[in-house]
Amino acid sequence: MKIKKRALAVLLAGGSLLTAGVAQAVNDSPGGPALYELNFQTPATNIAETLYSLHTMMLIICLVIFLGVFGVMFYSIFAHRKSRGHQPAHFHESTTVEIIWTVVPFLIVILMALPATKAVVAMKDTSNADLTVKVTGYQWKWGYDYVNGPGEGISFISTLTTPRAEVEGTQPKSDLYLQEVDNPLVVPVNKKVRIITTAADVVHSWYVPAFGVKQDAIPGFTRDTWFKADRVGTFRGFCTELCGKDHAFMPVVVDVLSDADYAKWVDDQKKKMSAAADDPNKTYTMAELQTRGQTVYTTNCAVCHQANGKGAGAFPALDGDALVKGPLSDHISIVLHGKQEAGKPAMPNWDKTLSDVEIAAVVTYERNAWGNHTGEVVQPKQVAAARDGSKT
Repeated sequence: MKIKKRALAVLLAGGSLLTAGVAQAVNDSPGGPALYELNFQTPATNIAETLYSLHTMMLIICLVIFLGVFGVMFYSIFAHRKSRGHQPAHFHESTTVEIIWTVVPFLIVILMALPATKAVVAMKDTSNADLTVKVTGYQWKWGYDYVNGPGEGISFISTLTTPRAEVEGTQPKSDLYLQEVDNPLVVPVNKKVRIITTAADVVHSWYVPAFGVKQDAIPGFTRDTWFKADRVGTFRGFCTELCGKDHAFMPVVVDVLSDADYAKWVDDQKKKMSAAADDPNKTYTMAELQTRGQTVYTTNCAVCHQANGKGAGAFPALDGDALVKGPLSDHISIVLHGKQEAGKPAMPNWDKTLSDVEIAAVVTYERNAWGNHTGEVVQPKQVAAARDGSKT
């Protein structure tokens, strides 16, 4: 009786979960997958169109083989069943049958291999690119460096911006859940874009389904691929390599702009970079570091530690934390080099992602924000000295 009651409780709980799921409306993701989508996303490049057609052709061939083989088999079973008096034939070999079942599969393989090989060769032809972008995978964000073509010299980090409340389930999930970033990759339409991938920590994989592009990013290696978007719009992808606990938190977002809009974006970005250029030799005031540090914290740290410094789940609170109020050298060291403990979330290292000014600013902010009032100011020179000390 107890077992029956438990089973009924499980069924009721499952039903309530399904009802709750229906109550929360889910729509197509703009620039991403559609609700109940069974096929590939609508292609936005010639390569993606080729892959779509290749996929459809393979399915048709497989369907024809399936219907042919099982049709003959079921016909034989039905038309030659024992109840109709048929007796099994006894033979050892048939040269004709053996030739047929050797030649036909060979022709099918050739029919499938030729267009597939052509597509793979086209996917690897990165020559004559109009724009080259280096894509670096970090745990858990993407770094973009425009190394050649219009926009050369632009560099930024692309980080997830989905609110923590949606991740924790305290507010309804939006249609762009885990697919929003602060700085998307921006490229011009109808221009060949070469993507060079690498990684700073573990293996990642840069993937945009609508472009037909998926390329692993491996530490210590560079790989390349390309795409040429044939229409403007926003296109979404994600990291397709299991790169750690927060693997789902590093989406790929690409904005494809017209030539005029792209030229304006490049001009705006270069003006911003020039205005925000950091001087590592300058002595900054507390107010300057606090303002800059809050921006750095919100972009990089608040995903785990929350904007109010109270922590989230397994991530410790920074408000009142012993490390934050402790020796300054320890605080700088953990921001630079991260922390790994068995069974606990990893604290990423920021030495390759943030500049000396940014680390000085965020450490100053953390030591003087919320309930932390140490009054200490960290200068970029101190961070640079900590970097040099860790190398010796």
